[in-house]
Amino acid sequence: MSKKNKPDTRGFVYSTDPNFSFEASDETQETLAPAQQKLRIRLETKHRAGKAVTLITGFIGTESDLEILGKQLKNFCGTGGSAKDAEIIVQGDQRTKILPWLIKNGYTQSK
Repeated sequence: MSKKNKPDTRGFVYSTDPNFSFEASDETQETLAPAQQKLRIRLETKHRAGKAVTLITGFIGTESDLEILGKQLKNFCGTGGSAKDAEIIVQGDQRTKILPWLIKNGYTQSK
C-alpha cells in the first residue's frame, strides 16, 4: 500500500489538507563573480569550547563552489575547517592571512 503523503527532508510529517502535496523547490543559485561577492570575516569562539575559528560569511552561490573556496582557504592557511550553510569555517585566528588572499583573488569585503 502506497503512502498518500510521503515525508520530505524539510520536516513535514502530516497534513490534514486533502489537496496538500510536497513541492520540491530547486533553489540553485548561480555563483556570483568574486568582485560581486560581499564576504564578511570575523573571529568567533561561541559554542566551540573556547577555541577560536575564523568565520567567512556572505558567500552567494552553489554548495560546490563554496566547498572549493573553503578548500583553497584552508590549504592557504595550512589549517582545517569546513564549508557548509553558506559559511566557511577555518580553524584558528587566520584573519590576517585570509583578508589579503581574498583581496588578491578579486573578492571584496563587506563593511
